[in-house]
Amino acid sequence: MKRGFYTIMAAQFCSSLADNALLIAAIALLAEMHSADWMTPLLKLFFVLSYVLLAAFVGAFADSMPKGRVMLVTNTIKIVGCASMFFGLHPLLAYAIVGFGAAAYSPAKYGIITELLPPEDLVAANGWIEGLTVSSIICGTVLGGILINPGVADIVLTYELPLSIAAAGTPAEAAISVIAAIYLVAALINLHIVDTGARYPHQERKVARLIIDFTTCVSLLWSDRLGQISLAVTTLFWGAAATLQFVVLKWAAQGLGLDLSHAAVLQAVVALGVALGAVLAAARIPLRQSLSVLPYGVAMGATVIILGCFRRAWFPQLELTLFGAHIPLAVIVAGALLMAMGCMAGYFVVPMNALLQHRGYVLMSAGHSIAVQNFSENLSVLTMLCVYAALVRIHLDIRLVILLFGSFVCAVMLLVMQRHRRNERQFHIEALIGETPR
Repeated sequence: MKRGFYTIMAAQFCSSLADNALLIAAIALLAEMHSADWMTPLLKLFFVLSYVLLAAFVGAFADSMPKGRVMLVTNTIKIVGCASMFFGLHPLLAYAIVGFGAAAYSPAKYGIITELLPPEDLVAANGWIEGLTVSSIICGTVLGGILINPGVADIVLTYELPLSIAAAGTPAEAAISVIAAIYLVAALINLHIVDTGARYPHQERKVARLIIDFTTCVSLLWSDRLGQISLAVTTLFWGAAATLQFVVLKWAAQGLGLDLSHAAVLQAVVALGVALGAVLAAARIPLRQSLSVLPYGVAMGATVIILGCFRRAWFPQLELTLFGAHIPLAVIVAGALLMAMGCMAGYFVVPMNALLQHRGYVLMSAGHSIAVQNFSENLSVLTMLCVYAALVRIHLDIRLVILLFGSFVCAVMLLVMQRHRRNERQFHIEALIGETPR
């Protein structure tokens, strides 16, 4: 990989690390406020709302200037959101500001990869991206769980940090002050991102015209024989992944008796599995064979169904000692199941993501294609989170929620595979993959 690629990865890691640690801190802050349970999944909903509402505009913004500069500006918006949560803005609104920055950050982050690297390196690059992104989810989730621990918060409060910690009276507020420092590190790295030299025609600024152009891009990518398959898979995956973040936390609390700090670690196990699957896919799956991984999506859904049937009572009251900690056997088995589920998810989403990026770059500009991808994926996130929040609101048993969720994933993936087989009968798919940008 080119040297500039690793600078981009470092900036992405730090920014995503802070995003995920802040989610755990925000959940703890809602708990401190004695908010209703159904408000917790709304944190993610408020975060991704900007991805949908701003989709028509962020692509043009990402293509309007060097993407390293775009990443710096949007990371600064994240810092503002983090600080506003610390200084008393409701967690839902503050996390929405962070989401606003993330929505504009994403097209630049992915777009600069297609500018910097040739198509044949995109699967490997996406393995890096997804591997590091998931690593940041693991580390961020674990970090957030550690920082909200009262004992750790007491230590944090003894040091000077970017925010005025004199006002921090709770573990969640102390955690947020540390997270602000991580956002600042990401901003410093953004200053050193290379300019790829890619320049696009003058970007439209009229709102109505931007919306029309974006609608055209959405239609173009969803009607394309390759684009529709890869976009359908990644749309399903990210909607499912966002919902699973909260499903795992609630399931760990009810089914395994874990508190938020320990449940966050179990949630990170899923992310570790995704990272392993992403690395395997990057090493084994070339771009031309990316569609061969579709069956792993069905397998992931089946694993979720098995998780819904899981019962702690099946296992004897045994504990194993790992790294000095006494862990119940049921928790270890559940962790292994979650890691397997994550591994299958990472293995099938990385080639799909690379194929989608390449196809989008062939059909339109990098920034616009990523904006379409973000719009579709985050509309899925919004829909699934709203459904999940409604199910929690009516007090549906979490095991039944998981069974419904896994069945839905299996059904959608089977429909996608059927559509792909129909496309293969009508078109030369490999020829489409080999096309170069217009």
